[in-house]
Amino acid sequence: MNKTKVIKNLNPLFLKGIAHRGLHNDKFTENGLNAFNNALQNNLAIELDVHLTKDNKLLVCHDSDLVRTTGKKGIIEDLTYDEINQNYKLLDGEKVPLFSEVLKLTNEKIPIVVELKVYKKNYKPLAKQLKIELSSTRDKKNFFLISFDPRALLPFNNSGYMRSLLVCKENPWTFNLRCFFESLDLDKALMNEKRVVNYSKKHFINCWTIETEEDFNNVYPYVDTVTFQHCDFRIINKKLEEKNSL
Repeated sequence: MNKTKVIKNLNPLFLKGIAHRGLHNDKFTENGLNAFNNALQNNLAIELDVHLTKDNKLLVCHDSDLVRTTGKKGIIEDLTYDEINQNYKLLDGEKVPLFSEVLKLTNEKIPIVVELKVYKKNYKPLAKQLKIELSSTRDKKNFFLISFDPRALLPFNNSGYMRSLLVCKENPWTFNLRCFFESLDLDKALMNEKRVVNYSKKHFINCWTIETEEDFNNVYPYVDTVTFQHCDFRIINKKLEEKNSL
């Protein structure tokens, strides 16, 4: 799909920069309700990660192992939601949220990039549950679906949701699958490659993860938006708004 069509199918707030795992910091743990509320208060689009619990609940967390954000080991896919809710807390004291709880908090006031995190080839039930939970939302333009596993995105073909295949420097070959999806979400380390530059001329590109103004300036000529953390979002907002208004 060409760039213009993708943009028409996205909430314009996506084009001002996307807060990686919410607007987290030393006070608010990533992928937690506090971090998402911080983004909401600053009118920022957010990115989050969803995993499927043992009892088919969509839980928001980057890693399958809960240890990094809770201090306690445990694989999400091997635990029920009740087990997680009763025995794990984020480092800021907040609960590990369900995707439905993030939807309730944000109420589509800000758009969400949803990354489907596949574990042991569970891409089918993961995509199925996400479809169910998105069915209660109002506007498909408020959701941008991404994954490193193309199989998790294929069930959303012709669904009206914009999809972006994640491509990282460790597996650059996945760039070859670009024609199956509306856009690409690229590791910043790949942005200066000739094939990426050529693709960016007619197709939508998001870049991750921008952490400094230097990072942003390096990719700015080729991107339509960026996913950022630990940097001044106001600079990103302003420059992207100027670029996309031309």
